[in-house]
Amino acid sequence: MRITLVSLFSFFLCYLIYLSIYFSAATGKCLEDQQSLLIQLRNNLTFEPENSSKLKLWNQSIDCCNWSGVTCDEEGRVIGIDLSGELISGGFDDSSVVFSLQHVRKLNLAGNNFSSAIPSGFNKLENLTYLNLSCAGFEGQIPIEISQMTRLVTLDLSSSVLFYTSNDLKLENPNLQELVQNLTSIRQLYLDGLSISAAGHEWCSALMSLQYLQELRMSQCNLSGPLDPSLGSLENLSVIVLDGNNLSSTVPETFAFLKFLTILSLSSCQLTGTFPQNIFKIVTLSVVDLSLNNNLQGFFPDFPQGSLQTLRVSNTSFSGAFPNSIGNMRNLTELDFSYCRFTGTLPNSLSNLTELSYLDLSYNNFTGRIPSFDMAKKLVYLDLSNNGLTGAVPSSSHFAGQKNLVSIDLGYNAIGGSIPSSLFTLSKLQKIMLSHNQFGHLDEFTNVTSSKLITLDLSSNNLSGSFPTSIYQLSRLSILILSSNKLNGTMNLDKLSELRNLTTLDLSYNNLSVDVNVTNAEPSYFPSISNLKLASCNLKNFPGFLRNHSRIASLDLSDNHIQGIVPNWIWKLQNLERLNISHNLLTHLEGPLRNFSSKLLVLDLHHNKLQGPIPFFPENTLYLDFSSNKFNSVIPQDIGNYLPFTFFLSLSNNTLSGSIPDSLCNAAYLQVLDLSNNKISGIIPSCLMVMNESLGVLNLRKNKLTGTVPDTFSAACSLRTLDLHNNKLDGKIPKSLSNCTSLEVLDLGNNKIMDGFPCLLKNISTLRVLVLRKNNLYGNIGCPKTNGTWHMLQIVDLAINNFTGKLPGNCFTRWEAMMSDENQDESKVKHIQYQFLQYGNQIYYHDSVTVTIKGQRMDLIKILTVFTSIDFSSNHFEGEIPNELFDFKALYTLNLSNNAFSGKIPQSIRNLKELESLDLSNNLLEGNIPTELATLSFLSVLNLSFNHLVGRIPTGTQIQSFSEFSFEGNKGLCGPPLITICSANASPKTTQTAKDFDWQYIVTGVGFGVGAGVFLPILMIWERGRKWSNNTIDSFLRRVFSLFGLAYIPIEDDEGDEDAEEMDDDYSEEDDWDYPSFRGRYCVFCSKLAISMKRVIHDPSCTCYPSSSASNSTHSSKSYSP
Repeated sequence: MRITLVSLFSFFLCYLIYLSIYFSAATGKCLEDQQSLLIQLRNNLTFEPENSSKLKLWNQSIDCCNWSGVTCDEEGRVIGIDLSGELISGGFDDSSVVFSLQHVRKLNLAGNNFSSAIPSGFNKLENLTYLNLSCAGFEGQIPIEISQMTRLVTLDLSSSVLFYTSNDLKLENPNLQELVQNLTSIRQLYLDGLSISAAGHEWCSALMSLQYLQELRMSQCNLSGPLDPSLGSLENLSVIVLDGNNLSSTVPETFAFLKFLTILSLSSCQLTGTFPQNIFKIVTLSVVDLSLNNNLQGFFPDFPQGSLQTLRVSNTSFSGAFPNSIGNMRNLTELDFSYCRFTGTLPNSLSNLTELSYLDLSYNNFTGRIPSFDMAKKLVYLDLSNNGLTGAVPSSSHFAGQKNLVSIDLGYNAIGGSIPSSLFTLSKLQKIMLSHNQFGHLDEFTNVTSSKLITLDLSSNNLSGSFPTSIYQLSRLSILILSSNKLNGTMNLDKLSELRNLTTLDLSYNNLSVDVNVTNAEPSYFPSISNLKLASCNLKNFPGFLRNHSRIASLDLSDNHIQGIVPNWIWKLQNLERLNISHNLLTHLEGPLRNFSSKLLVLDLHHNKLQGPIPFFPENTLYLDFSSNKFNSVIPQDIGNYLPFTFFLSLSNNTLSGSIPDSLCNAAYLQVLDLSNNKISGIIPSCLMVMNESLGVLNLRKNKLTGTVPDTFSAACSLRTLDLHNNKLDGKIPKSLSNCTSLEVLDLGNNKIMDGFPCLLKNISTLRVLVLRKNNLYGNIGCPKTNGTWHMLQIVDLAINNFTGKLPGNCFTRWEAMMSDENQDESKVKHIQYQFLQYGNQIYYHDSVTVTIKGQRMDLIKILTVFTSIDFSSNHFEGEIPNELFDFKALYTLNLSNNAFSGKIPQSIRNLKELESLDLSNNLLEGNIPTELATLSFLSVLNLSFNHLVGRIPTGTQIQSFSEFSFEGNKGLCGPPLITICSANASPKTTQTAKDFDWQYIVTGVGFGVGAGVFLPILMIWERGRKWSNNTIDSFLRRVFSLFGLAYIPIEDDEGDEDAEEMDDDYSEEDDWDYPSFRGRYCVFCSKLAISMKRVIHDPSCTCYPSSSASNSTHSSKSYSP
């Protein structure tokens, strides 16, 4: 006991001695000269006392060693100054008294705003071992004097703050080599955000002298690559941070030799190659960040037990299966594999990660069921969206253990079953996002009054039944999205209006009938609502309760049954930014229209019955769609003055007249201009072609435009689509069109252009659709002196022109899209489209084209990239059909009719495995029909009539299904479906006698005489009948001429065309004499054409889009979804 007391006494005595020494050093006498210098320093600095926590407390009456930010040694000399975060704005230069404090070892001036160059007096501080000038507002060149501070252990000159880097500080003269060559004691070097601009071998070589270097941070320094393997020889390195440099390099294998490495961060460095697996096996490693290197490949090894806490490989090309050994990394807190290429199932070992708080595996190809996360009790953020996960969530209590969960996103998978009710009982959960799955039921949940849920997105599932009433209990709910489900019944909004925090409500595209007729129209009804979407909710009226809601910013009432007048109050909503009332039965806009909300950015009125003049254009609008209405005025001449920021304007499918105003060229940001299907006349303003540096789509089809196509396309032309189909344009194809090197769709069909084949476009490698149909084009086709013509071309229509000569087989070898065997199922979702909104929700304009399919002229709505078609009909082509044409194994339709092709049908026709329609009629083809034709299992339209074919018609299920009209006019053919019976030697044998033929001719002659006597006088006065007779005679002559190897081109009846145009402007010049016109929409893979019924049968699960409307890339609506 005595020994114990003596020991305690000795301990207290020593402790008191220590305290006396400590306080004498820390608070003991500050040398008078030191205190005087510090006071002088404070007086010279410019700072705001209210923002200061240190300088404002420097008081002469208090010993300076006790001042905040000042450290003294035992002799009262100042050895440390920390003025970080004081927001000092001036008073620090070469004459600063801080350079007189010769004993200072640590100087921290970080987090200020000096806005001046770094003083050159730092070399006077010979004892300095720690210098921190980070984010202090310094600018200009790093002074050479810093390189003379040979005792420095830590140097921090970084200027980056989070994601912002100014690069105001430069390390160029001196450069990095000159700065560090004498700093051989450096252990921590932080240069983030400096402008160094050095190549890989330069900056890597400069660091080789720093053998004691432990931490290197040089993010966003404008460094170039490659990473030198010699960095691996700096064996003491524990931290490497090089984010945001364009290294364009592989990662050296030598990094795996850094046995003390704890942090490796190479985010956004343009890394390439394969990441070395052995680096993951460094046992000291705690943080690996390789994110935002899209070309970096990699595979995970079997993970050993280690200290890894953070692993980020998002936005890379890492692939392979998720390693089951991930469960060995028991210290993992953050795992981000998003936007990679991982496959396979998710391992159950994820449940072993007891420290895991952040897990993001979104945008991969993971399959199978959701694993258990029972042991991951600390999980805060979980994102498994955009994968291929399937099956049902195992039980309603699957997530019951995740008490710390704040956000869960399982969207864009194929998960079915019931939505687990346990999610709604998690007290910290704020976001539930389960959209685009196959959930069929939402379990009722109770006792959720303490729920903090803010966002609930269950859109695009299979939820059925009535509206889930449990949702009414989520009192803090701000965002509720239930669109695109199968909810049904009638719903009143009164209960939802009690959710006082609700800002976004989306009930669109269910089977709900939403009652918006409420008696309470006060702002207290939905007091916080700003985003309301009730598309396809069987509305018959505008929601009157919105009249006084000044907060409403986005309103979507499209696809309803709202009739009559658009009320004036809707234009006066002060914060309204997006309004979509398309696909209704609206007829008028209530005036006056001069009080539009100044914030209105998106206005979509398309597909209504609005009539009269075009309404006043809101100022500053970005998106305007007035298409598919009954507006019948001229386009206002000053329209362009109201579109300073507009990027989308569609006035298509109206009855607008007059000319195209020149003022449209003032819309400098316009990317899509669609004036198609109107009665606009006059010439095309040449300035429209000049503004195509921004313009991506110009659609003027089916109007009455005259003159030439302006030859003023700029050198910076960015047009993707130019559609001038069905006008009255003449002249030549403009040579400057060759400047449009991004052109994908060119449609000049149904005009009066007189020119040769457009070889001027031969270098436009992006061209997919070329329609020159029904012009006055002449000469040979093909561009023989080029090696790269149109490898993406998929639709070619040169029909009804005056082209001559042989088809150039060598040119066809470059049309690679016709030969592609691209996976058909995957291609069904790919369309030719123009993305004209590059931020937020991506918005696309979908092109359309008129083609001949299965003997019918029709509009293809949304052109699939897999659809291919060739139409060379009604020209003067001759010679044999080149074999190269039959290498197009992806071809769907081929029309070579009404030419003078000779020779045999090649046996290589068997290569056209996807062919659905083949028309070789009215040519001079001879020989037998190849038996290979019977192997084309998709062939549904065949026309070989009026050639010189002979022999037996091949037998086969496909061939026998065609009518005799597919083979008529070939005197040498026999066998079914013709009535001509083949003899033993396959020569034709008729069952009719000569006498029968004589009577036939007699009856025919008499009938013709009587018919002519009766009908000719009538046709002289009946205009429509005369046109019908002309067309009939033209058809007869074409068939007769073809028997003699001639091609008959009828003379157009201009007057008749004018009259027809007045009767039906949409179809006035659509080749009525050549093919029957189908008045409707046809979606490939969505529709089947029933020839006998002359109508299209649509697949109800498919959606067709009109060409004038844009569609949101994340939604299947026909309209713009704000």
